[in-house]
Amino acid sequence: MAAPLSVEVEFGGGAELLFDGVKKHQVTLPGQEEPWDIRSLLVWIKKNLLKERPELFIQGDSVRPGILVLVNDADWELLGELDYQLQDQDSILFISTLHGG
Repeated sequence: MAAPLSVEVEFGGGAELLFDGVKKHQVTLPGQEEPWDIRSLLVWIKKNLLKERPELFIQGDSVRPGILVLVNDADWELLGELDYQLQDQDSILFISTLHGG
C-alpha cells in the first residue's frame, strides 16, 4: 500500500468561490493501493472540499472546459492530464478562465 501524500491544492480565477472562498488547501491524501493521480484527486476534491455547484468544477471524470490545471507550475497537458501520478509535496493549481457577466 502506498504511503499518504501531502499536496497543496489551490483554486483561482473565481474557482475558489466553490470552496468557501478558500484558495489554498494543504491536504493529506490517504494511502491506497493504486498510486494517486489527478483523476482520483478530483474525486477526492469533490467529496471533501467542494462546497457547492460541482457542475461548475467537474464534468464527467475531469475538470470542466475552461479550468486550467497546473502541476508544480507546469501545464498538466504536458504531464499526462488525468493520468499524472501525484508526488509528495506536489502543488496543483486549478484556475477558472470562465467569468460570469
